[in-house]
Amino acid sequence: MSSRAYRVWLAGLVIAFASTSGGWLLSRGMSVEWHRPSDGRLFDAVFDRVLHDYVDSIPESQLFQFATVGMLRQLRDPYTLYLPPERLARLTERTSGNYIGIGAQVQRRDEWPLIVAPYPGSPAERAGLRTGDRIVEIDGASTRGWTVDETVRALRGPPGTTVRLVVERPGLEGTLTFTLTRGGVHRRAVARTGLLRGGVGYVDVNFFNDSTEIELQRAIDSLKARGMRSLILDLRGNPGGVLTQGTAVADLFLDSAKTIVRLRGRTPDANRVIQDTSAQRWPDLIVTVLIDEGSASASEIVAGALQDHDRALIVGRRSFGKGSAQGVFALPSGGAVKLTTSRWFTPSGRSIDRLPLGNGDPGLDDAETRPDTFRSSAGRPLPSGGGIVPDVVAGDTALTPGELALEQALGTRAIEFRNAMGDVAIRVKARNEVSTPDFEVTQEMLDELLRAARARGLAVDRSTLQGARSLVARLLAREIARYVFGPQGEVQRSIRDDPVIQLAARLSSDVRSQQQLFERATVADTARSNSARR
Repeated sequence: MSSRAYRVWLAGLVIAFASTSGGWLLSRGMSVEWHRPSDGRLFDAVFDRVLHDYVDSIPESQLFQFATVGMLRQLRDPYTLYLPPERLARLTERTSGNYIGIGAQVQRRDEWPLIVAPYPGSPAERAGLRTGDRIVEIDGASTRGWTVDETVRALRGPPGTTVRLVVERPGLEGTLTFTLTRGGVHRRAVARTGLLRGGVGYVDVNFFNDSTEIELQRAIDSLKARGMRSLILDLRGNPGGVLTQGTAVADLFLDSAKTIVRLRGRTPDANRVIQDTSAQRWPDLIVTVLIDEGSASASEIVAGALQDHDRALIVGRRSFGKGSAQGVFALPSGGAVKLTTSRWFTPSGRSIDRLPLGNGDPGLDDAETRPDTFRSSAGRPLPSGGGIVPDVVAGDTALTPGELALEQALGTRAIEFRNAMGDVAIRVKARNEVSTPDFEVTQEMLDELLRAARARGLAVDRSTLQGARSLVARLLAREIARYVFGPQGEVQRSIRDDPVIQLAARLSSDVRSQQQLFERATVADTARSNSARR
């Protein structure tokens, strides 16, 4: 594209986007004829002046990118931005869940890359890599001091190519060498599942990528076959993702023709009502959904739809509050622009947006969508604005005085404290000290942690550690469970120690209907409120 033609394209960018509809994710194969607006002369004049007379020489391509980024920034919309090719590739990877590599979660520990966990079915798992393996060489190069990004780049490559790893394994002398063939890896959207007492199933959904619906469906079917009668669907910390997957997940739980979400924008695709298209898959399943301030976007669409239709009890903390939808549009540069194309509303008409856009069109948000009180299908009052408000508030984020004292003592060296926990976990594993993920964290383990922390130069005294004993014990237990029993052991332990999951499990245990769950939650919530006032 010539410089002049590119200027015409850039000056017409906003007009073209306003008239082009698109999906939640990448729109491919777009062909748009660009027309030069009259204001293009102003842009040309300023561009030429900067290009030829500015004190520093700046390449034309960089000026074009500056102009694009600046224009989008002036929209004052935190979700609208330019994606250079490398950022677009990362976004595509996250939304598909697929990449080429060995399939292992990696973190940096003591200047070395460490295997946190191999993904199920990945080349790393098939080769025998384990949690806690320290990678000391990749293809003959020492990895000492490598960042996580540097390690990830070295582990990835074209499919079918090999990579040679030398690792040190806790409890073994010397090193182990693995030669792995890179292949397709799928990051699962469903991270953790479990069957708790009382026929309560638990499923943790990390994000909404292209396979979330089918993964969730398989997980629930599996738990149902094992006797699950009620479900805890954990959407805490789930940032959202693909709109169609969010609506597909809601579709699994709602009756046909029920409204899932209302989109309001300027183009036909961005201004529509999305409804359930099929019958409920598990009509007798009693559902609780967990949310917190990290639950956003598609997570909020699912929680809002199930709450509005009285299909799930919502437990946790107020969600993030992202009430807009974005499309990703390919650009001639090889990058893309992520552009807000609509605002969305729950079936009852609630807007949950916490950060209204800076240049909002009041015509997209008329008074009819904001009555004083919204009601669920069964008539329950529902608050509006600032995220999804849970039916049962749970999960205090405030630190206790003891936890705050520990945080202040650690300062910027909190990662070293986590590494000290890893030291303890390795020793516990070597001594075969625990035989089940339900082990108790003993005072001897905490004393050993204190010694490990001091050996790393951390100024932590016994009283400070004891002041945060509950939190420290939970974190240490998870670290030991991960090293000794692997990812599933860590899952079992984290569920056991999570007070929000345990509250939801107590509420869900042995209830016979969704209505009974609502009634039990109301009684429990009233009792907690009365207790707090006394």
